[in-house]
Amino acid sequence: MRTVVYDAGALLAAERRNPDLLALHDELTAAHIRPLVPVVVLAQAWRGGPQRQISRLLKGCDILSDDQRAGRAAGVVCKAAGTADVVDAIVVVTAVQHHASVVTSDPDDLTHLASSIGVKLQLFTV
Repeated sequence: MRTVVYDAGALLAAERRNPDLLALHDELTAAHIRPLVPVVVLAQAWRGGPQRQISRLLKGCDILSDDQRAGRAAGVVCKAAGTADVVDAIVVVTAVQHHASVVTSDPDDLTHLASSIGVKLQLFTV
């Protein structure tokens, strides 16, 4: 595994101290892999003070700001899938752009979005 994208479920799993997610994150960072977190994912999971476990996790991640290209691509994914979940669509777009696996708590929605554009993602469920 070379690149990984975390969705909001992964961040929330960290906050709950999910042992599988924390072990995976430790393995990734030990291998010098910095998981990617789209900024909209952070916005979906962050509810303000103190979310210590999310904060700890984010220290080992790269936060990606979204741009016009990602926004348009996510809109195309939403249309193809018949959904309005732009956050999950951004996760799919980010994974495709970076040839990345995704750590998620919602594999069904991400699989639906990816398959609607003819993509198969490698998903790790937490």
